Parts: sequence; structure tokens; C-alpha cells
Amino acid sequence: MKGYRSSRIVILNGTSLKKSVVAIILGFILVFAVSGVMTSLKPEYRVSSSSIHEFSKRFSGESLLHIFGYTNAYFTQGLSSEAKAPNYASALFELTTSLNLDDPRSLIRNEIPGFAHYDGEILVAGSGVNYTDMPVESSPPMEVLLEERQASIIELEEEEEGENAPPPAQTTGDKRTVFIYHSHSRESFLPYLEGVTSPNAASHPEVNVTRLGKKLQGELIQRGIGTDIDTTDTALALKNRGWVYGQSYDVTRPIVEEAMAGNQDLNYLIDIHRDSGRRKSTTMDINGVPHARLYFVIGKKNQNYEKNQYLAEQIHNKLEKLHPGLSKGIFVPPAVETRNGIYNQDLSPNSMLIEVGGVDNTFEEMNRTLEIFAEVFGEIYWQAEKVDGEPEGDAQ
Repeated sequence: MKGYRSSRIVILNGTSLKKSVVAIILGFILVFAVSGVMTSLKPEYRVSSSSIHEFSKRFSGESLLHIFGYTNAYFTQGLSSEAKAPNYASALFELTTSLNLDDPRSLIRNEIPGFAHYDGEILVAGSGVNYTDMPVESSPPMEVLLEERQASIIELEEEEEGENAPPPAQTTGDKRTVFIYHSHSRESFLPYLEGVTSPNAASHPEVNVTRLGKKLQGELIQRGIGTDIDTTDTALALKNRGWVYGQSYDVTRPIVEEAMAGNQDLNYLIDIHRDSGRRKSTTMDINGVPHARLYFVIGKKNQNYEKNQYLAEQIHNKLEKLHPGLSKGIFVPPAVETRNGIYNQDLSPNSMLIEVGGVDNTFEEMNRTLEIFAEVFGEIYWQAEKVDGEPEGDAQ
């Protein structure tokens, strides 16, 4: 029986082959042309890594799941029914024009000198808060910061008198798990500074935000949460080292590190400040009683900032439910060279910087807010303890 060898004949269409070759050649030419144009542009017009970073920030985790879902529908199963597809056109428009249709400041961002100092970001907005109500941070010259001023101490002593509180239902025992400090320790308040009217001059070595720290410490201890506090005069430390005001966080960083090294139980870090905004922006009435508003600052130069943001969001959301507007929200300060951008928040996933009130608020108003803050923080703290395991302190 004879064997047969099968064979196949492949017929190539000359026209199609030519088109494919031409397409490949044109593709290479286009790649080289685009690369040449991009490298020949002035640096300010090139697409830099920072531009790509800004572009990617427009997309949330849910947006990335949407994108992955185009190749594998399995990814979209983890999305909630309320999740929306990313707006690619809006993100591309912002990348190419530097204009954000949701932020009118982008129209003037590069046109007004010094605007970058006020060009912060709102991560979470409190009730009624928008970009017209951004926080104000002052950077007083060292001679102004260290200037001697008279302050009304008698009124403060009267305000700080309080009644004995009942023992807490649960306690951390001998453990101190919260550390309070003040990177701008001399931030003071105009109602107590005689003859001072400028927010930039509102500083004092004794009548300042360290009193707020002591108030919060007492409130947390009343709720069974062991708390340490540091009241270092950071302005004096800056003077002794020949540093500038923007290096205040470099003063407090080793203080926090030393505290954490000496106490393995420390888990929460709270840096207390006050805003430089005026009374209209920093005060609200609750049942006819004035309270100082507060807000949270997040340092995005810390690569783990999301963990700190999560804690701030927990507290903010509870405050919003209790008293809408008491928390102005969560902000990222402008990314300028004079700002730290980390604020020591890389030292713990439970770090927070809170601005309590402003230069026009009284301690009575701020103390009321700190009592509410301590109550909310205590709820979150003890809930976290239940999730992680039963508290090891003494039960009452």
C-alpha cells in the first residue's frame, strides 16, 4: 500500500503583506516622533512622573477594579452596587490641561504668586465645608514667636475648675497607650493676650495649646485610657538649635520616638494644634452653646497615610452623626517646601494631628469640644480593644 504525504499550500496576499509592513514601519516612525517631541519640550511642558502620579490619584481602588474588570469580570464582583465607573475623560482632561472641573482653584493655581501656600486638599469635608473654608496655618518669624507677652491667667484658672468624675467602666490599668504632644507648643489665643490682635502674633510660653493637651489627657484618663503627655517648649528648642519654625516637627520627632521606645504599649499619637482662622470659621453653636470646631491634618508624604486617614475618618464620621459641622473634616496641607508633609505620622498607623479651634476661641469653647472628642475617641478605642482582644487592664 502506497503512503501519501499530505501538504498544505499557504497563499500570501501580496497587498495585505505590504499593508502590514507599512503599518509596522509607520508605527515605529510614530513612536520615535512622539518620543522626540516629548524630549525636546521644555521641562515644564513634559509629562513627568509627578504628572502621572497626579493622574493616578484621580482613580480610587474601586476605579482600578473597574479597569481590571475589562479583562477579567471576576474583579468587579467585589464592587458595591453603588460603585461608579471612573471618569476617564475628566482625568485625561485634568492631566493635559491641569484644570480640575470640580476645583475652581485650578483656574488660578499657577497665576497668583503665593497661592501654593493655600492650595490644600480636602480628603473628607464636614457639613458645609468647601474650598472657601480651608484651614489657615501661620508661620510666624522666630522673633515674633519668642516675644514676651502678657496673658490673662486668672480667667484660665476659673475656666479649668471641674467636678470629680465617676470611675471608668473599663481601664487600661497601668498601661499608657496614648501619647499627646504639641509640635507648635506656643500657639495661643487672642482673648488671653493683652494688646495682641494679629493671628500671627498669637503665641505665649504658658497660655497655649499645651493646656488643651492637658485637658484631653484628663478626659481620656476619666474614660480609662492611660495617657502620657509632653509639653516641651518647641519654640525655645528651635531657638537653641538655630532652626526655623518649619522644623518644629523635627524637634518633636525624637521626643515621640523616645516615648515609644520607653513604652511599648503606646499605640495612639495625638499632636494638638489650633487654627489661625478667625472665629466665624472656627466656632459653631450646639444647643445655643458655642463650641470650637476641629479638623484633622493628614501628611500625604507618609506612604502609609491611608491608615492614619482611616482613624481620622472613623472619628470624623461619629462626630458628624452627633453634631454635624463640629468636625470640619480631613485636610492635606499645601505641598510647599515650607511644610513638613509627614508630621511624624509615619511613626504609628494611629497617628493624628488635630487642630482645635482658632485664634479667637476661648478655652471654655475648646474644652467643650475636647470632651466630645474624648467621648467619641473612647468609643472607637474600646471597640478596637474588643476586636483585637479583651483589654488587659483592670475592669471596674
